[in-house]
Amino acid sequence: MKWVSAGGRIGPIGLALALLVGARSAGADQKACDVLVVGGGSAGVVAAIQAGRMGAKTILVEAGSQMGGAATVGGVNSPIEFSVHGRQRIRGIGWEWVIKTVELDDGKMPGSHEHWRINAPLYAIVAEELLLQAGVEIRYYEAPSSVAEDASAPYRWTVVTSAMGVPRTIRCRQLVDCTGNGAVCALAGAERMREAEVMPGSLTYTIKHAVDLRKLDKAAVEKKFAEAVAKGEMQPSDARHGILSSLGYQAGNYVYGADNSTAEARTDTNLRGRQSVLRMLRFIRSLPGGETAQLATMSPEVGVRETYRVKGECVVTVDDYLSGKVWEDSIAYGTYQVDLHKNEWKDFDRRHLSPGVVPTVPLRALIPQGKENLLVAGRCLSADRLAMSGLRVQAVCMATGQAAGAAAALASKKGSSPSKVGTAELKAVLKANGAIVPGLD
Repeated sequence: MKWVSAGGRIGPIGLALALLVGARSAGADQKACDVLVVGGGSAGVVAAIQAGRMGAKTILVEAGSQMGGAATVGGVNSPIEFSVHGRQRIRGIGWEWVIKTVELDDGKMPGSHEHWRINAPLYAIVAEELLLQAGVEIRYYEAPSSVAEDASAPYRWTVVTSAMGVPRTIRCRQLVDCTGNGAVCALAGAERMREAEVMPGSLTYTIKHAVDLRKLDKAAVEKKFAEAVAKGEMQPSDARHGILSSLGYQAGNYVYGADNSTAEARTDTNLRGRQSVLRMLRFIRSLPGGETAQLATMSPEVGVRETYRVKGECVVTVDDYLSGKVWEDSIAYGTYQVDLHKNEWKDFDRRHLSPGVVPTVPLRALIPQGKENLLVAGRCLSADRLAMSGLRVQAVCMATGQAAGAAAALASKKGSSPSKVGTAELKAVLKANGAIVPGLD
């Protein structure tokens, strides 16, 4: 058995500690499954449902308390985009999840993604229902602390998790990383990629106030905000869309250097995001009509746009993306523009898809380089930074999650690895489960 750490190597002391944790966890809690999915966001939920529906014994581990990831915890409750150039290109389990939520809410599908706000708490509960119906075991408040690989064992991966101070061991035939930052792949010794700079994150919230926007002296408010920035009382990033937009239905800020790939970085990101909200609340209370303003809602966490990406057998480049390249093993479509946020609102590297161009994602971008029986899906699959700025949206994460879940279940059933699953068979399974698949649509 080979133990690996985030850097791919572990010393003698670390090995002894890892074995001790494994031994302790063996007495505390042991489970075995066909497919272990880590991360309950858009990709992870769909991956686990797909694997479960195919008869694979599936466990979904989520460090938080609810499903949905960025759509629920991160406050980005706009599951876009399922269509491109006026034609739907993503459907399947992710679309089913959305439809079931909307049917239990107001029943109205939006005409434009710009104003599409799904009921986030309901969305999280519907995800749980779909998972349980698929026979998936849900394990909240649990996160991997180490990963061991034994290529000769029936259960190739042994994952030790920490569950609120209790170590647990999960042995699985197939391991799927849907963490959003490739954390599991790092523990398994796979290579990750990232740039020194990351896109800013955003925290969404609403402030209830009595400011009459029709009578508001907008120029005076903007001047007052600029003066507060000059005094250090406010920061320009506190009003992501401009100060006036923060008085509207939903406010949002920019949190520069937003990172949730470590506990320390995640803490810092959220502390800075929430302090920004306090500054805005106090500023609005200084306006005529805002004296009794209240913080009405706030997302649980800052929505983070990028951290790590896992280097796969194929790295999707921005040229591949914008040209609509189709590989023999393309298993999902991309639907969003290149959308790299920079340091100020309206400062983007934004490149729209040309008419008729629809990007695709190959299965090899879901397979970490040099690894067997390990898959990655969602925001940390294998792509360069610009391509990922389009692939990171929720609908695409769902599509790649469904492909990963299907590939893992097929590989488990065959006693093989995802890289050896026939592309034609995988595509047929995806289509049978409602997905729109390149070459079969």
